[in-house]
Parts: sequence; C-alpha cells; structure tokens
Amino acid sequence: MSPYIVIIPTYNEKENAEAIVRKTLSLQPALDVLIVDDNSPDGTAQIIKALQLEFPNRLHLLERQEKNGLGTAYIAGFKWCLERSYQYIFEMDADFSHNPDDLIKLLEACEKEGNGLSVGSRYITGVNVVNWPMSRVIMSYYASAYVRLITGMTIRDATAGFVCYTRQTLETIQLDKIKFKGYAFQIEMKFKASLAGIKIKEVPIIFTDRTKGTSKMSKKIFREAFFGVIELKLNSLFKKHG
Repeated sequence: MSPYIVIIPTYNEKENAEAIVRKTLSLQPALDVLIVDDNSPDGTAQIIKALQLEFPNRLHLLERQEKNGLGTAYIAGFKWCLERSYQYIFEMDADFSHNPDDLIKLLEACEKEGNGLSVGSRYITGVNVVNWPMSRVIMSYYASAYVRLITGMTIRDATAGFVCYTRQTLETIQLDKIKFKGYAFQIEMKFKASLAGIKIKEVPIIFTDRTKGTSKMSKKIFREAFFGVIELKLNSLFKKHG
C-alpha cells in the first residue's frame, strides 16, 4: 500500500470520474485514490466500482447516503485514511480544475521540505486562473484578501481545495470539531492548522475551471464562508482569553 492517498469527493461527476482516476493513478510516486461519493444519481459510483476491478488495491470508494456538503465528505475521507497507514493525504477536485501533475509538487513541499500542510495556491504568484469570468476572479481574489484581514493568516489562497496534509497534521486538528460544510471548511482547516503552529507552504499552481459537469458553488456556500470567517476569528479569541 502506498503511503500517499488522494481524496476526491464526487457528486454527479460521471463525465470526469474515469479520466481523473486514471490520470492520478498513473503518477509517480504511486498514489492511491479514495473517491467519496455522495450517492450521485448519475452513476458516478458505478463507474468507480468498474474501475476497482482494474485497480483493486489502489482505488477505494466510500459511498455516503446523501449529499451533505464538501466538508463532511472530506472529514469522512480523512477518518477513513487515518484508520489505515497513510502518511500523506491530499484533497483534489474531480473536474480537472486542479492538475493532478501538481500533486507531486504538493507532496514534495511536505515530505521533502518538512511542512505539515501544503496548499496549491492560485494567488501566491499573481492570479493564476484560467476560464473564469473577470467578475469571479475579482470576487475570489478579494475574498482571499478578506480572509487574511479577518483571520490574520498570511495564506494568500485560504479557500483553496487542492492541498496535502501530513498524517500528523490531521491528527492534530480535531476533525470532530470542524464546523463548516462548504468552502468555509477549507478556510477552517487552514486556520486550525495555523493556530496549532503547523508549518504551511503555498505552492503555485494554475487553476483551470471545469470544462465538463456542473459547478457546486451556491449563494448559501458563499454566505457560509463570508460570515464563517468572522465566527472562526471570534471563537479563537474567546478560547484564547476565556
């Protein structure tokens, strides 16, 4: 079994599922893959089960009964991985907005450079986003600036969902106390790691918006992130001085 595993949450990703799995499993060093599927009605899980016959020891599937948020999918995936002997655990989208080749750069930042968390960053070297309308680029960029202002974190891409955690980092963060389910989950995980004194490095990537399937972004998810940042900061101050 590889010490490395990539968690890929899916909901209606039949157009991308096979390609993202094959690409990820082709990389060196060898990485395992865990698909966390939220009962996709389009048959995503069935595609993965067929592929498991070809990759029986490297491709894993965790099926959940309902769609209950990105954060809960990742928490379930983290716990599954921690019950096994994986040492480096990645988050990656299924839609190729994250280039699987960049997984190796994220791994090197943790395994070779001794960081506890590496972040595939769209904004560490300018704005590296492809196929987004300018309005979304501006919103995302200033959302990251807002997160830095409120939380005091120096991470330039706090909402990034392309990351590598060491096992020790995930064991340090109290996963059962992670509250948020949408994109605020990504901010909360980095904030908790930062508060714990874990070394974090941003690795520059180019983010390419999906060409197949449908985006999961919604106004509810955006509101959770906007107000959740304030809640995270206030709770950290209260716990520090209470």
